[in-house]
Amino acid sequence: MSRQAESSSPMEQLIATLDLEKLEENLYRGLSPDVGWQRVFGGQVIAQALMAAQRTVQVDRFVHSLHAYFMRPGDPSVPILYQVERIRDGSSFTTRRVVAIQHGKAIFSMSASFQIEEGGYEHQIDMPSVTQPEDLMGEKEFKALFLEHAPEAVRRYWNRERPIEVRPTSLLHYLTRDKLEPRQDIWVRTVGEVPADRHYQAAVLAYLSDMTLLDASLYPHGTSIFDPALQAASLDHAMWFHRPVTFDDWLLYTQDSPSASGARGMTRGSLYTRSGALIASVAQEGLIRKKANE
Repeated sequence: MSRQAESSSPMEQLIATLDLEKLEENLYRGLSPDVGWQRVFGGQVIAQALMAAQRTVQVDRFVHSLHAYFMRPGDPSVPILYQVERIRDGSSFTTRRVVAIQHGKAIFSMSASFQIEEGGYEHQIDMPSVTQPEDLMGEKEFKALFLEHAPEAVRRYWNRERPIEVRPTSLLHYLTRDKLEPRQDIWVRTVGEVPADRHYQAAVLAYLSDMTLLDASLYPHGTSIFDPALQAASLDHAMWFHRPVTFDDWLLYTQDSPSASGARGMTRGSLYTRSGALIASVAQEGLIRKKANE
């Protein structure tokens, strides 16, 4: 994993992070980049677990769904072990279960299903009509205008270089504590080259799918994940891969939160190409709890 230390860009570092070390049959080890966070980003764990599973599957089968649970926060200072269980190898479908382990305890589990490529019925819901990314404020302009007086957690999040650039179609939630509609549209794109390999492409898509999802469940309550009085964390994550993806342009990540209750917020997401092809659907429930001492 020495490539990780030598990487010169966030995307190169991400790709190196996904290049897991094989320790034994069905057992892999992954490292975490030093980005100043106290816990491992959930999207990284999903992506690494998917890479581990993919390395035990026949090359003509590709992921079509995954279902995961986050059980403990990941420690970025030590490696994560990924144990793959080969549940089933059928004539068309393959099923794998992955458990991520740190300090002798499971921190994450995932089931994933893979399928040979087949033709069949096709339909999809239409992509919403939104402002194009070129007409939106970029991250550089956002930092210059809004970060000077932002909370330190917000500044730290936006100031570090990342392999994924995001451009929300609205910045209202950064400017007000008004209760807003529980939905958002965000353009996302990779910053740097992703290998022309469907396994890496699926893993990078899984990585970015965990970004910004909890936000929509907080909009109706006039708060955000940057609120220091809030305890927020992903609890589970499900994803369905409808079509292959290449990262040569922006993707639209449209999200809505149908419900929040019991200190949990649920959000759904759809990922579209700029031309309107639906490439993936996402669902996630997250903890959104006011801290006890507040």
